[in-house]
Amino acid sequence: MSKMNPEVDFFFNKAEKWQAEFEKLRTIVLDCDLTEELKWGVPCYTYEDNNIVLMHGFKEYCALLFHKGVLLKDAADILIQQTENVQAKRQIRFSDVEEIEEMAHILKAYIHEAIEVEKAGLEVEFKETSEFEMPEEFQNKLDENPALKTAFEALTPGRQRGYLLYFAGAKQSKTRKSRVEKYTQHILDGKGLND
Repeated sequence: MSKMNPEVDFFFNKAEKWQAEFEKLRTIVLDCDLTEELKWGVPCYTYEDNNIVLMHGFKEYCALLFHKGVLLKDAADILIQQTENVQAKRQIRFSDVEEIEEMAHILKAYIHEAIEVEKAGLEVEFKETSEFEMPEEFQNKLDENPALKTAFEALTPGRQRGYLLYFAGAKQSKTRKSRVEKYTQHILDGKGLND
């Protein structure tokens, strides 16, 4: 069994909900010889510095999130795609500690498969940015402002996708225009949506 990382203890100690579930998940994951780290404020388990799985909690459930979950076989049909825009990651959700205890052998099998995916060097093939919807309001702004177009094209593909998803996520044209206006300077400054 891998060692518990004292830096991660604060996550488990501050958890107001899912404490028993998190402790059980921690035991299961550490039994798979992964390194425990704190990333994004949550326990993340790595193999040779590559992210394998992390654990997080929500109002209705807690979950293990596999970074390359889309590459797993999902023999037990338990992996969940959080939203339609999530390309690589997949979750296994839990609502009580008994459920986790009953699934312990399955969870270990999934974790070991995720480690094998990493050892094999498998990579997720992400959709190209050009495959995402380009909201008309943003395209119009790019057409009328060459500097904005250049700045947008200079962003990383992930930052470009973030903007496209955010702009397209608004149902009304007025809201899409407002979002584009709000983030125009951000894009010109070379920043991503959340920078």
